[in-house]
Amino acid sequence: MESNTGGMGLVLVVDDLVENTLILKGFIKPLGFEVVTAQSGEEALKKIEAQPPDIILLDLMMPGMSGFEVTERLKENPDTRHIPIIIVTGLSDPEANVKAIKAGADDFLIKPFDRVLLEARIRASFKTKRLQDEILQHRRELEMRVRERTRQVELTREVALFSLARLAESRDAETGDHLERIRCYVRIVAEKMVELGRHTDVMTEHFVEEIYLSSPLHDVGKVGTPDRILLKPGPLSDAEFAIMKTHSLIGGDALRDADYEAGQNSFLAMGRDIAYYHHERWDGKGYPNGLKGVDIPLAARIVTLADVYDALTSKRPYKEAFSHERAREIILAGAGKQFDPDVIDAFLCCEEDFMKIRDTFQNAGEISLLQQLSNAVDCLETDSVNG
Repeated sequence: MESNTGGMGLVLVVDDLVENTLILKGFIKPLGFEVVTAQSGEEALKKIEAQPPDIILLDLMMPGMSGFEVTERLKENPDTRHIPIIIVTGLSDPEANVKAIKAGADDFLIKPFDRVLLEARIRASFKTKRLQDEILQHRRELEMRVRERTRQVELTREVALFSLARLAESRDAETGDHLERIRCYVRIVAEKMVELGRHTDVMTEHFVEEIYLSSPLHDVGKVGTPDRILLKPGPLSDAEFAIMKTHSLIGGDALRDADYEAGQNSFLAMGRDIAYYHHERWDGKGYPNGLKGVDIPLAARIVTLADVYDALTSKRPYKEAFSHERAREIILAGAGKQFDPDVIDAFLCCEEDFMKIRDTFQNAGEISLLQQLSNAVDCLETDSVNG
């Protein structure tokens, strides 16, 4: 780190004898460096924390914290390990030299030292320090660019996924803000399951973020459902329902193929599983494959509850919206049958959040995609703070 002194750099001289610090200061200042001093290891560490120097001249034998300890502390700290440390000591013991180098010292001078040699060591160390500073600065700039590019990719992915999901939903105007509600519901359930310690081998922060982004794809296969069935204002016949059920295969197949093209286990993998299996049941009586229990992917089991809750509490041409209490009764009756009991437990722990989300997104009408994304994130952040 460059000093803010405006000179060549900053040197810290650490020695418990004031006369030694004055001698070294007299040698160094004519070279164009600013010099600060410390009379103990503890004082040195405080000054380094307040203003990191470019070079440290360090005595080994001091009361309290020795030079060996100071060196070890500085080299263990990522913020200070690149600062050159030149040991300046009256010890002529070779073992002390070896011990200091093992502790991380960069150079070693025995008193009495040659003034020309001291100048050469200081200039060489300063040059090395500045090169390291340039490398660190370049690395920070690269990391910042990578973070910016990564965020751009993530935002592009999020918008693409949501746009794809909206394509299916746009054919059914009655669903309104269904997608916003679904992804809010699944996120708080997943977060609660993490908090409860359920499925710790799967439930990670990454999983929570992925299910939030992927859950809107659950009904993407409805783009292949005929309007006469998708938009029918009343109950479906058995034949019509059989056609409606194919939406899970249509959506799952489409995302499976896209996942293969993108490289298997891409960010579409979870969306594929959700599209395929969000109508499977815990008791094995669902569709399309009749999967049972933990054979159903966890993400799909969470989306199943969220999707049913939203269907129950939303108005449809053939039904009024159920109250939260009525929806809760129906869902609890399906525990261990339609729904994973662990998912039910998480739902019961965050019912108030479900009601807040339902009230926030009550068919608010058509708004821009970016505004929808912003509102959904704000909803979740607000609920997290209030909860």
